[in-house]
Amino acid sequence: MFLPIGDAPNPKGVPFVTYALIALNVAAFVLLNVPLGTQQADLSSPEFREYIEVMARELEGRVDLRELAAQTSAYDLFTFEHGYRPASPQLGDLLSCMFLHGSFMHLFGNMLFLWIYGDNVERRLGALPYLIWYLVTGIAGTLTHALVFQSSDMPLVGASGAISGVLGFYFVFFPRNVVRMLAFLPPFLMQVFEIPARWVLGMYLVWDNLVPFFVAGGSGVAHGAHLGGFIVGGLMAWFMDRRGAVEQPAPFATRAAAARGADVVGKALADGRLGAAAEAYFALPSSDTRGVLSPERAVELAAWLRREGHSDAALTLLRRVVRDVPHGSGLAEVYAAIGTILLEDMGESTAAYQYLLTALELGARPETQAAVRRALQSIDALQKRRLGRPHTPHPW
Repeated sequence: MFLPIGDAPNPKGVPFVTYALIALNVAAFVLLNVPLGTQQADLSSPEFREYIEVMARELEGRVDLRELAAQTSAYDLFTFEHGYRPASPQLGDLLSCMFLHGSFMHLFGNMLFLWIYGDNVERRLGALPYLIWYLVTGIAGTLTHALVFQSSDMPLVGASGAISGVLGFYFVFFPRNVVRMLAFLPPFLMQVFEIPARWVLGMYLVWDNLVPFFVAGGSGVAHGAHLGGFIVGGLMAWFMDRRGAVEQPAPFATRAAAARGADVVGKALADGRLGAAAEAYFALPSSDTRGVLSPERAVELAAWLRREGHSDAALTLLRRVVRDVPHGSGLAEVYAAIGTILLEDMGESTAAYQYLLTALELGARPETQAAVRRALQSIDALQKRRLGRPHTPHPW
């Protein structure tokens, strides 16, 4: 049996929103599922009659109705009322369904994934945006399921749509992270090994959801909600990454350069007028910066911006160069510079890790490689659990 137990890098710190969401889901289970799940449903209530009618229609004779009636609990009726039913949609159910679970294993699996992947995404987005996107992707997942099963009156419950949204963000933001898997066959085997996070999440997306969605259809698992949440989360993460290279840095957004253009930037750099070069560069529309700066010139100008206290502008400039010059010499130094700024100026060690490893793989100069390895060692020291060999780029 294989069980995910953590990810890396994973720096120290308390992801308050992730822990609060886990606590809310667990509390809902303890306060609702546990007591109501042991109570027989009121057989005389109109809710019970509606529930049996819907189950008879949805399951089409695949269940003995007398046995179903005998096994129906008060919690079944609660989830029938507060889960999201595509054929009987209620606005409040879009939120309530995300905090209800059908069983302990349903809850455990969802909370395990949220615990592993949520903290890094929360740090990257910030607490409030993370909470908002958790809820938005959860709603998107529910509506995706409802779009596919519009006539269904079966209630959808569970946090997996929202958690799939978190996984979509993670897939885009942290392509070089690894997931720690526990392989165990008690009492003979108990070993932890690491798998690239994108392999794990890719298997989750394709094998656990996409294939069953098309093969099994309505199998009782809300594959549509998982797919909808994951896709929305991934698309938003991609958009946010792209926006980081497009937006004008605040210190230069309101400045009017005396002149602008590739030739102006190049001449200012040649004359050593780095401030004028930066103003002329950022005066250009983001779509017109292709070919304006070579990677070497970009690193030089970014270093000046950073010394002047404009780390955000330096980061934007370097990200534009990565976008505009996807191949060629000097890119390793650009990636190293981005990683250094993220680590030292922004405190985003996991995001920095992605760029620093790329710098090593692209064959940075010896002095840059030495600096990158030192940076990776400092990231290792920040972890809840040490990375194995942070100085060695992964082969994937």
